[in-house]
Amino acid sequence: MRLTEFTRLITDEFGDSEGRWIAHSHMLPALGGTPDELIERGVDPRVVWDQLCEDFDIPEERRLGHDVPGF
Repeated sequence: MRLTEFTRLITDEFGDSEGRWIAHSHMLPALGGTPDELIERGVDPRVVWDQLCEDFDIPEERRLGHDVPGF
């Protein structure tokens, strides 16, 4: 997963400002850091997104984000 897709998914699910706050400050204990820290260290954004989905109990049907017309 590319960083741009990760950013889109987190924004779709949480909104722009809350998504940025979560990426910056939510600790993912299973991975040992915040999303921003983990991605900076080279962890695949897909792994980070999957763990965020687990932490926030995001249903399977929302884990791929919103459909964008024309894509």
